Amino acid sequence: MKRIATYFVSGLLFLTPIAATLYILYIFVSSVDQIFSFSIPGVGFLLTLTVITVIGLLVSTFLARGTANVIDGLFRRLPIIKMVYMAISDVLSALVGAERRFDKPVLVNIATGSRIQILGFVTRTSIQNPSMVENMAVYIPQAYTFAGNLILVPKDQVTYLEVESSKAMAFIVSGGVSGLE
Repeated sequence: MKRIATYFVSGLLFLTPIAATLYILYIFVSSVDQIFSFSIPGVGFLLTLTVITVIGLLVSTFLARGTANVIDGLFRRLPIIKMVYMAISDVLSALVGAERRFDKPVLVNIATGSRIQILGFVTRTSIQNPSMVENMAVYIPQAYTFAGNLILVPKDQVTYLEVESSKAMAFIVSGGVSGLE
């Protein structure tokens, strides 16, 4: 029974940010179409892209940045909502934000002396916990999904790759079919 509950929570944590994001986009695009009574399909979608871009421009300005920080702080404090918001926010920031975290592709030796390696991305080069100071954090994406695993690995078992991170990610996510040519 405990295993089923664990699977349920894992599924919930995986699906909720995706469903919430898609639902919000759907509601937003539908609302734009209804408000302006567009008869041409896709105009609401284009208007939505434009509005998102304009909001991005406004949030990037000095005056609106304070408002954006207040809203961000509010969402980060609300119970339950903060879990979904922070997960979506952190993943988006890691993938496309100014502080990209998946920009250092590496090979990790699975076991000392073994020639079996796994591809991943360094997310932290040092961990402050005294029992883990010799380790680094490496995120291992899974093929054909947005899921992955975080592993803590000794620094001497990590080899940095001289390859674009986008190509390494494509190689991993495609199961080795594309990306690294």
